[in-house]
Amino acid sequence: MRLGIDLDGVVADFDNGWMSRYRTEFGADPRMSHAEPGAPEIVWNGLHHGTHFPDMDAFWEWVHRIRLFRHLDPIPGALEALTTIANDGHEIVILTAKPDRAVPDTLYWIADHQLPTREIHFIHDKHRVACDAYLDDSPFVVPELVAHRPEATVCRMVAPWNEPVEGAIDVTDWSEFLDVVRSKVL
Repeated sequence: MRLGIDLDGVVADFDNGWMSRYRTEFGADPRMSHAEPGAPEIVWNGLHHGTHFPDMDAFWEWVHRIRLFRHLDPIPGALEALTTIANDGHEIVILTAKPDRAVPDTLYWIADHQLPTREIHFIHDKHRVACDAYLDDSPFVVPELVAHRPEATVCRMVAPWNEPVEGAIDVTDWSEFLDVVRSKVL
């Protein structure tokens, strides 16, 4: 099977990466300062809240200046699961929506972590790349995949910033995604 896999929030731990770096560099905890009671600690497209950055443009400028995309830790279990999936004969297709400035650091990250892939797409409309199954955490991408790729298995990596999508399978970690992949080939 061809498996379309997102990077940030699925394979690379972007949120813990930027928050840890922010704490180190600025001596403040961005989670504690912007989360309202009962609200998710991380807000999609609102990561600058609770930081000194006035808007998302300033936040992204900092992310690119510190080359954050090159220095993220992998999500626990991701590298092992991707290796298992590749060793089982499946194709890993990386589908990531990154700005042009992040492409070189992302390619270094993929090489440094030896992701078992021969195909990488830097693309916002991920449904344009045909795959048998997809794994993503974006609250915007998952519904698009379900709508545009009804023949595919779409999995949502459950996160505080997304909600269930009818037609998508929820997975909370890489072992659950492995179970879904194995169930599709048996």
